[in-house]
Amino acid sequence: MPVDRVHTLFDPVDSPMGGSIVRHDRWSGSRRRERHDRRDRKEKRRDREARQARELEEELLLSPEERAIRHARRVAEEKTKLASELLPVLVVAGLLVMFGMWFFALLVLFLGGRKGLWRAYRLFLEPRIRERFIEQEVEKQVHATLSEERRELEGEHARSMQQLSASIAHEIRNPITAAKSLVQQMEEDPTRRENVEYARVALEELQRVERSVSHLLRFARDEDVAFQEVRLADVIESALETFHERIERNDILLDTDIETAGPLRGDPEKLRRIVINLVGNAIDALAESNTAEPHVEIALGENLAGTEVWLRVRDNGPGIDDETQQKMFSPFYTSKEGGTGLGLAITRKLVEAHGGVIELHSETGQGTDFLVTFPKPGNGEVRP
Repeated sequence: MPVDRVHTLFDPVDSPMGGSIVRHDRWSGSRRRERHDRRDRKEKRRDREARQARELEEELLLSPEERAIRHARRVAEEKTKLASELLPVLVVAGLLVMFGMWFFALLVLFLGGRKGLWRAYRLFLEPRIRERFIEQEVEKQVHATLSEERRELEGEHARSMQQLSASIAHEIRNPITAAKSLVQQMEEDPTRRENVEYARVALEELQRVERSVSHLLRFARDEDVAFQEVRLADVIESALETFHERIERNDILLDTDIETAGPLRGDPEKLRRIVINLVGNAIDALAESNTAEPHVEIALGENLAGTEVWLRVRDNGPGIDDETQQKMFSPFYTSKEGGTGLGLAITRKLVEAHGGVIELHSETGQGTDFLVTFPKPGNGEVRP
């Protein structure tokens, strides 16, 4: 920092130090001005930051339309200010060009308009360049993400197909092998008395194969869903008519709790199949486990918002352990003797075709609870 040094020489006679020279240094006024300017800059920066913070808080309170209007007005003001700054420079440069003074015209543009030209670049070109770079980067990232997701889906699909193929081979091979063995025994001795029983068992095994293939085709193909206005309460009543004999035979207590008509847009036959599969599973679980005082509860209601209809099928059977629950909706997985293992897989597919969700809740020894949720008309339901 510049410092003014003032040297004061005292008379040797008057000096109390006996003629010594005393030197005094002092800071100049420029140092004080510099500190004052620095304080001013700090105050201006604080004021600017406070103003920007207030503007940001105000914008957060604005609606998207109001925010867009404010931004448009700010850009328009900047463009107007830029035009007022550049216009005189352009006029002078244009006059110099008319008189052939190209050098002076360029000099005027450079000296008088360089700040304006820089602001014009920031105002017009920079946003477009930034937007273009953002689009390219987003496209690159999205492409990379989609490629990774596609690879994962393809790998998962391949694993699912391998598991499904193995399940199909196991499900079909066993009854065919059994039927083949029985037919071979019949061929060895056509007059054997047991041939009639062999033929009956072989026919049952082949019917089992036919049933598995039929369920597989139903699971594999995309069934047409005929959407129409449906009352789920009517669908439940129709489905339960098919279980009267089984319910009485197994002495099962059936409890229905229907709070609403359950208005939906759906396919009545497909919805009926969903109810039949869930209720049939509950009855089978109770019958196979010999549950004391077997009980099946069927409830129908709506959520508090009135946007969804839910169906609950609950039994007091043996329940399902966590490991088995993870496989319940997998094709060809079954814990029932003679089952195809496609009932719940088809059920979930039909539920999802109606835009719904099916959930399984169960604990060992605590029964099993299936909860199906469908969207009501006008709330994002699947439409034909």
